[in-house]
Amino acid sequence: MNDNMHEDILRVLLTEEELRAKVQELGRQITQDYRGGSLMLVTVLKGAVVFLADLMRAIDVPAEIDFMVVSSYGSGVKSSGVVKIVKDLDVPIKGRDILIVEDILDSGMTLSYLKELLESREPRSIRIATLLDKPARRKVDLQADYVGYAVPDEFVVGYGLDYDEKYRNLPYIGILKPEVYSV
Repeated sequence: MNDNMHEDILRVLLTEEELRAKVQELGRQITQDYRGGSLMLVTVLKGAVVFLADLMRAIDVPAEIDFMVVSSYGSGVKSSGVVKIVKDLDVPIKGRDILIVEDILDSGMTLSYLKELLESREPRSIRIATLLDKPARRKVDLQADYVGYAVPDEFVVGYGLDYDEKYRNLPYIGILKPEVYSV
């Protein structure tokens, strides 16, 4: 890997400005949909933390946040879909409006498992907001309620998304050069 992370990027897919505008738009939509509700934003660490931080500031209704940490068995760049909960939610969600905030929805296997798990805890409602949707990779029938952008089946990094824990701090979303992850 280069000392300059930007040199590992094939091309910028979404600029900082495009991301900011989309997050504001999603925030307005969520605000409208959850007026008078008991909103809790639930994020799976680590990838969605940047999106969550910006999105929650764009939502103008009272909202709590909580985090989960999950581990997918299997290595490499593809998830096996077998999930182990490493850190669960801190509070009960029965009767609450839950919005799962995701950075990217691709195979949908982990998110499908989490949605079922959370539904078993009897929330009032459960919806999904994802910044990026990669429908070409979907393996289960799962759609997000709020989608920032549909993206091609490329390896994307930045704005919280990583490869080997790197590139999360890029202010834009870029396509990683194949030679970086196929070494």
